[in-house]
Amino acid sequence: MSRRTAVVVGGSITGMLAAAVLAEYADVTVVERDLLPEGPEPRRGLPQARHAHILWSGGVQALESLLPGLTDGLTERGARRARVMTDLVSKAPSGQWFRRFTRSHHTNLVCSRDLLDAVVRARVLRDPRVRLRSGAEVVGLAGAPDRVTGVDVVAGEGGGRERLPADLVIDASGRAGRAPVWLAELGLPPVPERTVDAGTGYASRLFRAPAGAVDGFPVVNVQADPHAAAPRGGILNPVEGGRWLVTLSGSRDGRPTADPDAFVPFALSLPHPVIGRLVARAEPLGPVVTTRSTANRRRYYERAERLPAGFAVLGDAIAGYNPVYGHGLSAAAQSVVALREVLLRHDLADPLTARRVQRAAARPVENAWNLAAGQDVFHPGAADQPPTTAERLLARYVDLVVDAGARNPRALRILLDVMSLERPASRLLRPDVLLLLLLGRRKPLLDGPPLTEAEWRAAGLSGASSAGR
Repeated sequence: MSRRTAVVVGGSITGMLAAAVLAEYADVTVVERDLLPEGPEPRRGLPQARHAHILWSGGVQALESLLPGLTDGLTERGARRARVMTDLVSKAPSGQWFRRFTRSHHTNLVCSRDLLDAVVRARVLRDPRVRLRSGAEVVGLAGAPDRVTGVDVVAGEGGGRERLPADLVIDASGRAGRAPVWLAELGLPPVPERTVDAGTGYASRLFRAPAGAVDGFPVVNVQADPHAAAPRGGILNPVEGGRWLVTLSGSRDGRPTADPDAFVPFALSLPHPVIGRLVARAEPLGPVVTTRSTANRRRYYERAERLPAGFAVLGDAIAGYNPVYGHGLSAAAQSVVALREVLLRHDLADPLTARRVQRAAARPVENAWNLAAGQDVFHPGAADQPPTTAERLLARYVDLVVDAGARNPRALRILLDVMSLERPASRLLRPDVLLLLLLGRRKPLLDGPPLTEAEWRAAGLSGASSAGR
């Protein structure tokens, strides 16, 4: 019996991970519009790669389960396993500084997006069952309303239209994916959508890390308060090559700009000036890059009135999130794990397989969506409808859990189970959390960022004069 065939639309991380899973069952063709680079280099179709990325532990676990040994390959190239709340200095949206502790089972993977993409891509394309069609664009689905049988592809400018047959087509083309258009062209009804747009803009710049802060310097994160008049936040990410990748964010009329002279002043204007102070003397390594494509946008394919067999959507093509929460990559990797779990039990060409994949992939999407949209919906003008009473009550409850996490390490570990996408948000409603809110032993809130004196000195500053306490 001949092997099945599958097509993956999009050659970014989600697409490559999906191709690795599908290759166990089919010959796979990955169709990517960009000409993909050989190594960790920028590409036109991934502008968000220029901004800070963090892969939460739920995403690290998903990646490692899909491509065993990948994290070792990344750390050999300069990525870093950062222990959450050991190697992370973080200020919550509600204003509290979280304590750091020495023992943590939550691990973030910290590196540039270009490096992550390059290592995943190289690993997957070593498989002879996976073929890459780079510089080609999918322009439509082949088939009928009840069954997709392949895709139509155009190779380069002026190229002819070509049909690639497939038993299963996976759309992993990201937040700009055109699946709603393709399904409409087949005569199918619209897929329900929701958008929550805080109007956030981002500006990022690379800096050379001070000589003493090249190894082991913590990630520094100042989160924006969505209830503020002009929410602003930022993150300093130590990435490979002895560099700091700093991303600043602002909402609506308070967005950062591409003006290099305004970058440090904006960082100093955050709810705490620690990031501005750290980079004020650092050497810039390039221009400031900006983006405003940050809306939370979800397409509810699992609720669609009709979907054709042989077609499913994964990753950011289902839902794109405000990057400030860092959940996009993790949720995408978990959606590919969902694909794998379905294919372990059902034939790839079964007419119901695609629908099963779509429903399974919705679960990690729901977790990430609730965390991102649940915060951003409180920004003025973020959604067509104001927050519901339930959303307000839930947000208030989460604020109480965050406050408990800032005072109690056990509460913080439970909160991190949810924030790292290891557990759903319902974990915060368990009785042990309620007891911690009511009876847990509480320490006083910190009055400044928990950087050590040695870390301040490594950055070329004095803690006593720079903590801003």
